[in-house]
Amino acid sequence: MVLLLYLLLIHLRVRYAIGAMPFGPSGQMPLGADGMAGQERTLSNIIFILTDDQDLHMHSLEYMPFVQRHLMDHGTFFRRHFCTTALCCPSRVTLWTGKAAHNTNVTNVTPPYGGYPKFVSQGLNDKYLPVWLQEAGYNTYYTGKLFNAHTVDNYDSPYAAGWNSSDFLLDPFTYWYMNSTYQRNKDPPMSFEGRHSVDVLAEKALGLLDEAFDAGNPFFLGVAPVAPHANLWSPAFKDGNHSGLEEIEFTAPIPAERHASLFKGVRVPRTANFNPDKPSGASWIRNLPRQSQENVDYNDNFYLQRLRTLQSVDDIVNTLVGRLEDLGILEDTYIIYTTDNGYHIGQHRMQPAKQCSFEEDINIPLIIRGPGVPKGLTTDIVTSHTDLAPTILELVGAPLREDFDGLAIPLTEDGILEAGNKRHEHVTVEHWGFASNEGQIFDWYPRLHTNNTYKALRIIGESYNLHYQVWCNNERELHDLTTDPGQMVNLLHPDEQARETIAGVPLDKVVARLDSFLFVLKTCKGETCIHPWQALHPAGNTDSLSDALSPQYDSFYEEQSRTIKFDRCEMGFILDAEGPRFDGDGIFSTLDPNWHEWT
Repeated sequence: MVLLLYLLLIHLRVRYAIGAMPFGPSGQMPLGADGMAGQERTLSNIIFILTDDQDLHMHSLEYMPFVQRHLMDHGTFFRRHFCTTALCCPSRVTLWTGKAAHNTNVTNVTPPYGGYPKFVSQGLNDKYLPVWLQEAGYNTYYTGKLFNAHTVDNYDSPYAAGWNSSDFLLDPFTYWYMNSTYQRNKDPPMSFEGRHSVDVLAEKALGLLDEAFDAGNPFFLGVAPVAPHANLWSPAFKDGNHSGLEEIEFTAPIPAERHASLFKGVRVPRTANFNPDKPSGASWIRNLPRQSQENVDYNDNFYLQRLRTLQSVDDIVNTLVGRLEDLGILEDTYIIYTTDNGYHIGQHRMQPAKQCSFEEDINIPLIIRGPGVPKGLTTDIVTSHTDLAPTILELVGAPLREDFDGLAIPLTEDGILEAGNKRHEHVTVEHWGFASNEGQIFDWYPRLHTNNTYKALRIIGESYNLHYQVWCNNERELHDLTTDPGQMVNLLHPDEQARETIAGVPLDKVVARLDSFLFVLKTCKGETCIHPWQALHPAGNTDSLSDALSPQYDSFYEEQSRTIKFDRCEMGFILDAEGPRFDGDGIFSTLDPNWHEWT
């Protein structure tokens, strides 16, 4: 029955998909394979599709048949891919720069700590991926959302660098599905009131693809639909003015009319951590009450609307693949599909939003197809958004930057197999400022929780699968996802019955290693972010938590390591609030002169 419904959905989508509609300027026809005559294309093209707030753990990909058919079946799915900051703008800046948010200093969605103005003020407008791609001989194109606070007022102050042609979705209309505003190249912004934002984007993406092909050079095309982000509206938006977050109305995303009746009866997956009987986590999350049935019903509808809205993205995938095929360049094009961050709805009793370090928020889709990429493969190698800029530069043969905090992702079968044995096993996760509520507001669950600053890590090996976090109020949490995939048991909370061992090692010894490891990661730069164990063990004989758990290091971690802590909670990355730092007054300053003999 499920297979029948799936096939029926594909049939209906093919019949009614956007791909059946004309795109681009009137009379513009796609070039066939003959259009390649006389053109030299020695480097592969890249199409990068970046959705907004798409979950992996609530199974959104399973409701996207074209993504399944064109990307999953013809590419590699990186099941353990993570964002490093579960919030739109910081995550996107990390993606484009290859640097963690503590090294970009773009840590929020609006000034003074984030947004496009912060990206510019930090000197990043000429130090990110499209600029480097142009230097490597690529033409670059982009349509959709680039950054938050990229607005109808500041889009030209300065223009976003690095794009041969662009058509940006601008604030304050970015999340208003039926009243979007786009701004092409250096033209003034243009309103598309009354049309669905993702359908407008689809036209623009295909137009840019044709433009890129006609130019005859290898190209990079970024396509960034706003779906399935919540719909945002404020009375001030109508006149192009901005509003404070407390004045904005959040609702479920709005699907295109042709998708508005799909998937009736589908609900948020009822996992063990969905609106659970007992509290979980730490800090403000542990104080949340259970949601009422009315609240759960609202959240189920919110989830349903997300799935429906994603169908327009699925249509874009289908039409782009079809156009690439018509142009004769599909097999010579890499298609990368991911999102900026994940999303939770009801897990741990939370309202719809992101910004936490639970799996729902940080473990996100990444699918890559293209020349030499294994087809139909799922891999468990650990990757993150800091790895994407190095990966793309390696694809185009450009030199990698020494200040990258990430490592190129292998895209061949042999490379992926080798990475399973040699690649690092950790991800650094960090956040500053507030946690938002994009669903219903209650006295006990306001629009914002302001104490949501933390440092966290994920570390995954053969005998462990751990999440460790230190909040800015210095509460801690540790989850063993091997036995607790829903992260319901905080092993460090006094109300929980803690296990005595992890991976056969006493819990306190594991925590000592994790604390020192996170202490290094919280302010790491470049190579230290990729190989942090080497900073703790410079002799080079320790590359994993498993190595570090050796009893020979017990004395070192018991006597010499430092406990990570914050001095206070802040809304952004302010150094003197971050507590002791590895590169300042960290571990090394207290080591005895024979430390190399310990490590």
